[in-house]
Parts: sequence; structure tokens; C-alpha cells
Amino acid sequence: MADITLTQSPQGVDSIQSSYVAQVQRRRLYGGLTLLIFVVLMVSGFNVADDRNAGGFWDGLHQIGDYPADVLSEAWEKRADLPALMAKYFPALIETVNIAAVSTLIGAIGGLALSLLGTRGLARWPRLIPLFRRISDIMRAVPEIVIALVLIFVLGGGPVPAMIAIAIHTAGALGKMFSEVAENADLKPVEGLASTGATWSQRMLLGVLPQVAPNYISYALLRFEINIRASAILGFVGAGGLGYELRNAMAWGPGRFDEAGAIFILLFGTIVFFDQVSSRYRNRLTEGQGQ
Repeated sequence: MADITLTQSPQGVDSIQSSYVAQVQRRRLYGGLTLLIFVVLMVSGFNVADDRNAGGFWDGLHQIGDYPADVLSEAWEKRADLPALMAKYFPALIETVNIAAVSTLIGAIGGLALSLLGTRGLARWPRLIPLFRRISDIMRAVPEIVIALVLIFVLGGGPVPAMIAIAIHTAGALGKMFSEVAENADLKPVEGLASTGATWSQRMLLGVLPQVAPNYISYALLRFEINIRASAILGFVGAGGLGYELRNAMAWGPGRFDEAGAIFILLFGTIVFFDQVSSRYRNRLTEGQGQ
């Protein structure tokens, strides 16, 4: 058998090398232009925002720690009252946690429906997949605070607008994450159930959910952590809970900074507690799935 040797002329090698160098230089040029445009936009945006402020950013930068220092100093002076103040605001903390829990539950149910209806190979109405995906996009694109402000105008202040606002955003966010998990599900059980005449809901319940349940629960727990912080933030716009009490304490200024300190301690401790608990359960779910 004759040996066949492939040779390439030096001109061809030089051409490939010069083409590669030109592509690298072009990419560096595009990257540099993109970075330059980004820096220009950032600087111009900062200047516009600084001009519209009541005071200049650089002029007030040295005072950035004055307010936290006042809160901490007054809370330390009245540290003996902190346990009683924490007990006073504990019901508001329970309200905040309830808002987060109910909104997470409702949002998870909505996200489950959106994910199964918007996933290729699983959707009941394949032609409507783009519709359900756009609904999910819109629900997570609108910030919770915007939805809450509209609902407060309609329903009045309280925990209900906050719960609805967080649930809507949660449904959109979990719908996206749940859909990505469902796309990787094995379709053989679904096809087997379909061959026996099972309905769409039975195929989803028996063929898909057992596969994706660990990841679904893990994402829902992660979203619960986020919703605790969101429910506290929405309290600043009158949506009730611990955030509402914190806004009132901070609005009074000196003299009630000890109450703000107690609320901060409650909020921080709650977030850390649920973060640790949910992280432990999420690790168990993912480890159990991998075994």
C-alpha cells in the first residue's frame, strides 16, 4: 500500500496564520470599542444622576457612614431595651414570613403550570408555547415594587398587595427555571403513559413530576429566601410587615433608632436562619437526586 503524505505549501500556512491574527485583532478591536462605550455611558449616566441630586455625590461621600453610626450608637446606648423591642416587633416579623411563604406557594404553583405548558415535548397545546413563555417573561420582568404600588392604589395598604405582587413575580421566575429543568426530563415514561391512554395531567403527574420534583423544590426554597427580603422591602411602600415598621422607625429619626436597630436584628437573624435551613434541605435534595 502506497504511503500518502499530505503536504501544505508555506504560502498556505502563512495565509492561515495571517487570517487568524487578523481575526484576533478584530475581536480585540470590537472588545475595546465595547468597553469604551460602556465606560462612556457609565460616566455620562453618573454625571446626569449627580447633577439631578439635591447634593453632589462627591460632596456627600464622606458622610456615608454618619447615619449607620447614629443608628448603632443609639441602639447601643439603649441596648437594654432591645429584647423588649424585638418582642414588640415579632408579630410584624411573622407577618413578613407569612407573606413570603404564601407568595412562594402560590408562585410555585403558577410557575409549575407555566413550565409544563411552555416546555417543548410536554405542553398540552404546543402552538401556545410562545404565549405561555411570553407570559412568564412579562411576569418576571415587572419588579415587585411596581406591581405592589399599583395594587396598593387599588386595594389599599396591607399584606395582600405585597403577597400578590411577590407571587406574580415568583411565578414568572420559577416558570423559567422550572421549564429549563423540565426540558431535560426523560420522555420515555411520558410516552409509555400516553400509550396506555393516560390524560395529559396524569402523564405530567406520574411521568414528569417524579423526575423534576427535587430540583423544583430546591428552586422554590431558594425563591423563598429571596421573597423574605422582597416582602421586607415592600413594607417601605406601605405593604405591611417588618419593612413597614422599619420605615416608620427610621422616619422619626433620632429617638427611635433603637427600634430600627431591633428591627434590623430581627430581619438579619431571620434571613440567616432561613438561608441556612433552606440551604441544608436543598443540598439534601440535590445529593439525593445524584445518588
